[in-house]
Amino acid sequence: MSQSLDRALTLVSQLATGPKTLDELSGVIGVHKSTTLRLLRTLESHRFVQRDGVHHYRLGTALFDLANRALEERDVRRAAEPALRDLNSRLGHTVHLASYEDGEVIYIDKYESRHQMRMYSRIGRRAPLHCTAVAKILLADLPAPALQKVVSGMEFPRLTENTILGPAAYLAELDRVRANGYAVDNSEHEDFIHCIAAPIKGARGEVLAAVSMSVPKVLLDYEGLLSHLPDLLATAEAASVECGYVPR
Repeated sequence: MSQSLDRALTLVSQLATGPKTLDELSGVIGVHKSTTLRLLRTLESHRFVQRDGVHHYRLGTALFDLANRALEERDVRRAAEPALRDLNSRLGHTVHLASYEDGEVIYIDKYESRHQMRMYSRIGRRAPLHCTAVAKILLADLPAPALQKVVSGMEFPRLTENTILGPAAYLAELDRVRANGYAVDNSEHEDFIHCIAAPIKGARGEVLAAVSMSVPKVLLDYEGLLSHLPDLLATAEAASVECGYVPR
């Protein structure tokens, strides 16, 4: 670990016990006040630290935001687990839970198929934005300016004959997702697998995560996959209720 980073983290840890003066913080990390002040100003610019009056420093709002976001991610995973595990147990197909963070969609949980064919996806892996059902669910909930920014920076490589190509077609697809309340990956990511996904919502109706069910085409054709849509939607609603959502 770099010396500056180590000192900055030590300052943050000290401030967790309460406001401190510049002199106190300099004494903790054992450097001149000018060096401490430079570190504090950097932390302050990122909202990890804020000045409390003239002589004291305290923790900044960015830390509370990060802590809340980390807790929310763990909470949705824990809250959704019974419903997702039940879906996987009843139908036997692969079930994923994914979340959106800073332009990326990440798998945060997975329940393996009970069939011999397994998917290579794993927890922590990124899901391609333009061709996965979970990404469509999560991006469809973004405010218009944020969505335009993400889509303008996306690439649209053709992975199968069904892959959506280009921003216009993708935005039209997201319109369908909003209207339908679910998303499909009709063999757009891999030509031998298709998938359906639905949103898991929080207390304010915001989309916290996406749950999906993925099935190899040799086990179930597209119409057969869609026949399980009521199961998936019921699972998403049950998980949402556990996250504080109140169905209308």
